[in-house]
Amino acid sequence: MSPVRSLGILMFIPPVSQRGRYHTSIRDFPGVTLTGWFARPTHSNSQDDSASSQYLRELLDAMQPDKIKEHLRKFTRLPHLAGTEQNLIYAKQIKEEWLSFGLDSVEMVPYDVLLSYPNKSKPNYIAIVDQLGNEVFNTSLAEPVPEGYEDVPDIVPPYSAFSAKGQPEGDLVYVNYGRTEDFFQLEKQMGINVTGKIVIVRYGRIFRGNKVKNAMLAGAKGIIMFSDPADYCAVGVQPYPDGWNLPGGGAQRGNVLNLNGAGDPLTPGYPAKEYTYRKTLEDAVGLPKIPVHPIGYHDALLLMKNMGGMIPPNNWKGALNISYRIGPGFTDDFSSQKVRMNIHTNNQVTRIYNVIGRIRGAQEPDRYVILGGHRDAWVFGAIDPISGAAVVHETVRSAGRLLSRGWRPRRTIVFASWDAEEFGLLGSTEWAEDNAKLLQERAVAYINADSAIEGMYTLRVDCTPSLNTLVYDVTKQVASPEEGEEGVSLYESWHKRDNWTNDRDAPRISKLGSGSDFEAYFIRLGIAAGRARYTKNKKTERYSSYPVYHSVYETFEIVEKFYDPTFRKLQAVAQVRAGLIFLLASSQLLPLDANQYAGSLRKYAQSISQLAQMHPEEMKMHNVTFDSLFSAVENFTVAARDFHERLKTLDRTDPLQVRMVNDQLMYLERGFIDPLGLPGRPFYRHVIFAPSSHNKYAGESFPGIYDALFDIENAANPEKAWEEVKRQISIAAFTVHSTAMTLAPPA
Repeated sequence: MSPVRSLGILMFIPPVSQRGRYHTSIRDFPGVTLTGWFARPTHSNSQDDSASSQYLRELLDAMQPDKIKEHLRKFTRLPHLAGTEQNLIYAKQIKEEWLSFGLDSVEMVPYDVLLSYPNKSKPNYIAIVDQLGNEVFNTSLAEPVPEGYEDVPDIVPPYSAFSAKGQPEGDLVYVNYGRTEDFFQLEKQMGINVTGKIVIVRYGRIFRGNKVKNAMLAGAKGIIMFSDPADYCAVGVQPYPDGWNLPGGGAQRGNVLNLNGAGDPLTPGYPAKEYTYRKTLEDAVGLPKIPVHPIGYHDALLLMKNMGGMIPPNNWKGALNISYRIGPGFTDDFSSQKVRMNIHTNNQVTRIYNVIGRIRGAQEPDRYVILGGHRDAWVFGAIDPISGAAVVHETVRSAGRLLSRGWRPRRTIVFASWDAEEFGLLGSTEWAEDNAKLLQERAVAYINADSAIEGMYTLRVDCTPSLNTLVYDVTKQVASPEEGEEGVSLYESWHKRDNWTNDRDAPRISKLGSGSDFEAYFIRLGIAAGRARYTKNKKTERYSSYPVYHSVYETFEIVEKFYDPTFRKLQAVAQVRAGLIFLLASSQLLPLDANQYAGSLRKYAQSISQLAQMHPEEMKMHNVTFDSLFSAVENFTVAARDFHERLKTLDRTDPLQVRMVNDQLMYLERGFIDPLGLPGRPFYRHVIFAPSSHNKYAGESFPGIYDALFDIENAANPEKAWEEVKRQISIAAFTVHSTAMTLAPPA
């Protein structure tokens, strides 16, 4: 055996004769025989590369701002909530247009999933009641509708999807953002217990479902969420329609599930088809047990202005003209008043429809590159998701033009318009479950196509490390959309605005978290994934997300007037997403970079080790060491370097040699999947990346170790807690080491 020595630890890579079977049996090519292209190449590699480069340029040039604007206008005229007739009409329209653009096939794929809607005859609202039970204040039943949309039907009022029904009544307690640390501070430092109380928290910082879970764990019997101007208004910007800030009557809809990747709450792990066994509502995954409701900041001010109790720390104060007193309850003059929630939301199994289009690959039709984004919106959805859906539509149109000129990708391209993303990533997860066996064997990469713009400053990319190099290559071929930057590439513009200063001299690329449709593909199935969009300046624009997020004010006009009047920013994002898909589907050698993954693993291992080193005495007492993980990372680094060295001398005229190394690259991400999943989160199976247990939107590296270390100083049983840290380190070390072995020569 050949040892690899690192940090005093010997780990052994077995000789090739003992390594696992490589995935290049002829059984892996259904319906493919070794004739024609596979028997002998018909072109030289340089000719192929030259033609491919020319077609890429044609694809990028074909994508037109005016067309993206036209698509955005078309799909934002009417509300199209998942499960509604209008969203089905849009699905049929997308299918017809994709076929007319020239895709080889387009189908609509239905699933029957649990959705959640307000009761039309019993509206949801919050009330202040006096000692006799009379309502002295009610929150708004709907948002003021923007000009030009007054006669539009089926605008769903603000609500928290999947909220429990109920009319709890009690004292109000303010808990800042409702984060784990906020509830801890409230209970341990301020001595306030929320058991039997109704809590009110501001939106932002973490996923709303995590806020609800935290309130439930603390014993609250209801939770109200509001959008504070400090978090949803940019400085110096007017509220919509005069600017792009959230008006005081605007409120953020959204689901409040804690699914942890399960998909449909009634059919976790399996596609929600007609024949599928369903859990009861009582046993459904991730549903909250308490009522939940969102309000705007005008209502929040009136609800909170008379609150009693202590004045909070300054970092708990927002931008409303109130004291932000914590409670419980109201001040002396109003102490007899209580808050009552009136929530009548219904959960019901409803049919949804994904639209799946395909361009069949010419040489490797059994290798899939996927571009997927959702279609359903809370109301009009001009930013979320239709800015992304319009980009997908334009990508399909432009790819169709190339097909008519004789181009065909090497690998199959799959385009997806997902349904019910807003209800817990349901459409994309059900399709991933339905096709899991195929995808695990055949999927090369998944590029996400949710909102294409959330700010006006620069590009934002989150992706698996193996895609970093490709992202940089593509952005160098796209023009900057910024005024005054003619002749400047998007890469240069992005680099200037968001340099990865602490890590390297290149534009910043972030880790994938969750909260969008890549989740099942990346974190459950281990398919390389990435996303790109235009974003805000995070250094100066401190508001959360974008101000009108999930409100009625996400209209076509807010994009046209404020976010992207020229539609060139959306064009640039379209070109990045399309360029990624094109090169992943057309390059002879897959443009995935294992060396980039090695560098990221080294950084993540150092980071998680430093987190543990904050407890040096405990580490020594419990004999905790990260040596095995650092050794495994070193093994991976050596294996990746050697793999890319061998690629330089690969015989590219031998199709089976090319196929073998491409399979090693394709299956690299799969190596990081643990079939047992993370503790308590069986559908999150990626050992390197998963959403934070405390914020679904944020990605954590080595999440098993991170969760084991979280708040460990307050562990009830320190010995058991540190044993779990050791167990998670061993899982991570094994996973990284075994994935390194997949990069070794197959025989």
